[in-house]
Amino acid sequence: MKIYAVIDTNVLVSAMLKWSSVPGGIIASATNGIIVPVLSEGILREYRTVLARSKFHITRETVDDIIGRLEEYGEYITPEKLNADLPDPKDAVFYEVVMEKRKNEDAYLVTGNIKHFPHEYFVVTPREMLNILMDYYGPILRKILLKAEF
Repeated sequence: MKIYAVIDTNVLVSAMLKWSSVPGGIIASATNGIIVPVLSEGILREYRTVLARSKFHITRETVDDIIGRLEEYGEYITPEKLNADLPDPKDAVFYEVVMEKRKNEDAYLVTGNIKHFPHEYFVVTPREMLNILMDYYGPILRKILLKAEF
């Protein structure tokens, strides 16, 4: 069973700042084939822009590596524009991508800012996503999380 997920930038940033964290587990799952990251040009542009901020102290090589790994395991989508009324218009790209993917497959939107999106069962926190993954991939996921390094 494939589990598709659109990963909000705040989850990626949290993972990069503390790899041994719940968000780190989400990104480790996305770079080891447990989660299929659903991507778009807009999402990748947002990832690069935010991760390059000097306040995070993340090297360009590290940014290129993590984004390359997400691309390797990910699936690209060109979403249809939606007229979603979101508190932060910059979040629209994530919501549009998850809604586009959901036309054909079940997919989740993983975010630390749950209040920025409509209250839907598929909009989940990193902890909720890990719980979903544990239901399907418990032993395999534990091994990946124990070995996960970046």
